[in-house]
Amino acid sequence: MSDDSGVELTVRAAEKRDAGRGIARLPDSARRTLGVLSGDTVVIEGERETVAKVWPAGPTAPAGTVQVDADTRTNAGAKVGESVRVRKVAVETARSVTITAASSVGTDDEDLLRRILKRALLDRPLLQGEQVHVEQLGDAPFVVSETSPDGTVRIADSTTVRVDIARSDDSGTESEHIARTVERARESRGESDDTSPAKPATGINYEDIGGLDEELELVREMIELPLSEPEVFTRLGVESPKGVLLYGPPGTGKTLIAKAVANEVDAHFVTISGPEIMSKYKGESEERLREKFEEARDNSPAIIFFDEIDSIAPKRDEGGDVEDRIVGQLLSLMDGLEARGEVIVIGATNRVDDLDPALRRGGRFDREIEIGVPGETGRREILDVHTRNMPLSDDVDLDRIASRTHGFVGADLESLGKEAAMIALRRSRDGTEPISLDDLEITRSDFEGAMAAVDPSAMREYVAETPTTTFENVGGLDDAKDVLERAVTWPLTYAPLFEAANTDPPSGVLLYGPPGTGKTLLARAIAGESGVNFIHVAGPELLDRYVGESEKSVREVFERARQAAPAIVFFDEIDAIAGDRDMSGGDSGVGERVVSQLLTELDRLSDNPNLVVLSATNRRDSLDPALLRPGRLESHVEVPAPDEAGRRAILDVHVRDKPIDDEVDLDAVVSRMDGFTGADIAAVCREATLLAIRDVANRYDGEEANEHADEVLVTDDHFDAALETVEPTLG
Repeated sequence: MSDDSGVELTVRAAEKRDAGRGIARLPDSARRTLGVLSGDTVVIEGERETVAKVWPAGPTAPAGTVQVDADTRTNAGAKVGESVRVRKVAVETARSVTITAASSVGTDDEDLLRRILKRALLDRPLLQGEQVHVEQLGDAPFVVSETSPDGTVRIADSTTVRVDIARSDDSGTESEHIARTVERARESRGESDDTSPAKPATGINYEDIGGLDEELELVREMIELPLSEPEVFTRLGVESPKGVLLYGPPGTGKTLIAKAVANEVDAHFVTISGPEIMSKYKGESEERLREKFEEARDNSPAIIFFDEIDSIAPKRDEGGDVEDRIVGQLLSLMDGLEARGEVIVIGATNRVDDLDPALRRGGRFDREIEIGVPGETGRREILDVHTRNMPLSDDVDLDRIASRTHGFVGADLESLGKEAAMIALRRSRDGTEPISLDDLEITRSDFEGAMAAVDPSAMREYVAETPTTTFENVGGLDDAKDVLERAVTWPLTYAPLFEAANTDPPSGVLLYGPPGTGKTLLARAIAGESGVNFIHVAGPELLDRYVGESEKSVREVFERARQAAPAIVFFDEIDAIAGDRDMSGGDSGVGERVVSQLLTELDRLSDNPNLVVLSATNRRDSLDPALLRPGRLESHVEVPAPDEAGRRAILDVHVRDKPIDDEVDLDAVVSRMDGFTGADIAAVCREATLLAIRDVANRYDGEEANEHADEVLVTDDHFDAALETVEPTLG
């Protein structure tokens, strides 16, 4: 049974894919109270009224809430966290709708604009005076300036859509024209004049931010309340927060969060970057800084945003005279030696430890919020944001893409979508026919191509990859595979079981054995099995002759790995950097310092179960004993020389896809491989294959041989010759 008076609900941000669609997601209890079904229309009443189409909220949505996008919130005059009244309303099919658009919409073709608008707004409920956005047409708002009949209408195929382009003239700018159109439309439908005017919803909104719900909530708590309800803090008898420091890797969304919050709270936004502040003249830099704070105070409520704040506020004992003066001026301004009014400072940096410590205390930056690399759920949300207007084919699985993009930040995922779109465009242009916009779509293969072209930015300084090697590529070594699976795959797959048992997974694994037995291959295979990032670090590349640089390299490897977790850090030839400190000499103490730094980082691994360290050596006895104790490299896995069964398994792997003559007796080949390691067996197979290729190449002249690729066949004679050529490592 419906309730004509409606229900009181709390506004929440819309799901990422719902932005710009005029949808109100209601929980089951609210839909039952209102007597509405999916597709029905409701009125949302805040300071003003607007209409939206009902869709069911997800199973985790709290009761007593309604999820609506930025356009709907602006039209209703309500912010996230405020209460609105929602009630059912009847809707008629519109005979005609007139939409006013800004000339900055990007096209003068009114017929094309009319077709795009009708397609984007088809079957959507509208009310005269509402603002709508069509993301294909940019950030410019459109206004429903007239409808026939009056009241709530829905655009159908039979509806005539007219477009009125607002242009600058003597009566004001096009934005003023748009604002007047909104006010006239509201007055014509009888809305009272005592409500606040609806400002255009432009720029970044909460629906444009994916994977950062918790961080966004923390930022809103520190910024929205002081700007929108400062009296709350007066009543509590405390000063409102003055500053928030956002830190994390580049591309994670620090700037995006600052812009979205400023837009949602309707605050003046002042951006400050290092180069525009710096000046070679004494005192000018500080004056420019004061001018920015004055601008913010004069336009309060305001947000001052320092992008890359570490560039203008480094540690004073490491900077020059100019930097010292700027830091001092900034500290004075943030301390409120001059009245700041309703002004909040947001700083963003990816080098938080380089900031002057005086900035990082209460009363200046009151809270530090880490904006980290998103997990799989976060990546899925970010993909929703960046693909919601893409023409995706049915074979595109965003869940699968999200699961394969470990270490990707928001900017990387945006680049991934752009690259996939460019590949689709190039594919369409390869044809002889003109490109049809209606037929243009992005397929799974386009995303596969983009995945090969876009790397996670957090890991570009090191070789990071998601290997395609799996245990199928590793012959034998079953015991080593089991230990690695328990150490690496189980913590990622069975995290709740580890929590139930109140135990931590092994923090590090040491693979040891003779050269060529497959230690590196095993490390790559377990990364491939787990689907996580793999960072291959060769021991010697961390060493540097300058004091402190080697230890810094070790710290940076672990820092980058933490940012891209889940990840495996693989130290190949670890004995080169972690030799026994009692036996080291003549290295100016570099070896001791590197070992100490490595031990420190390994001790911190328990704080991050999504980070595993693997290492390999063929000289276990030369490693520092402190490295091998429990809690560090606690699991020691021997990778021995293969026995005859192991050699046969390895041979099977290497001949699996090769053109081997049916008469070749692989067991006989294996019986002649005493002392051969896995690397030796791979070399034998490679040499035998090269001999088979040589036979075909010698049989024909030049490139004619390429036409006879089907004649390549590896025979017993080729294996015999290869075994004569390759010497066993352990012979």
